[in-house]
Amino acid sequence: MKRLAVMFSGGGTDFQALIDGAAAGEYDGKIVVAISSNDKAYGIERAKKAGIDCYVFPKSDFESTEERDRAVLEVFERYGVELIFLAGYLGILTAPLYERYPRAIVNIHPALLPKFGGKGMYGLNVHKAVIAAGEKKSGATVHYSDLGIDTGEIILQRSLDVLPDDTPESLQQRILNEIEHPLLVEAAKLLCKE
Repeated sequence: MKRLAVMFSGGGTDFQALIDGAAAGEYDGKIVVAISSNDKAYGIERAKKAGIDCYVFPKSDFESTEERDRAVLEVFERYGVELIFLAGYLGILTAPLYERYPRAIVNIHPALLPKFGGKGMYGLNVHKAVIAAGEKKSGATVHYSDLGIDTGEIILQRSLDVLPDDTPESLQQRILNEIEHPLLVEAAKLLCKE
């Protein structure tokens, strides 16, 4: 059974999908620790309810992102973490984590990469850009995280039709519920087999 860590910054709905998937035995992994970059993130409550140890590392507590990542790395090593899921984590990870966990840090992005990725492309920004570009399809991508932003190798991708009356909010909700949450659990199942 793989030992997983989940990193988040907000409501933690992707985190909850992974918690529920583990509880239902949908993948051969156990979430042993969670990390939040935001002390007000609702994901912290989700961790408490699931009995998962959770640590908060706000950017403001550290002199540099590398220093924060080294602190996170110490936690991961203490818990024997083997696989890391970025589930709505808004921080940009640095070399210390990638050196220790090559091809073991996984991100979910709410668009069909390589389109609509990169700096500033998160949350509603992505869905606004998709609609503004007149895209007929959108979806979500699970990919390996690397030193670029949304540039890592794609693991899984799934799409749905962008409806003529979609707003950024309605598109975001449909992608979250219909694609993002199940795709993340499917990726966990695939990666926990490796």
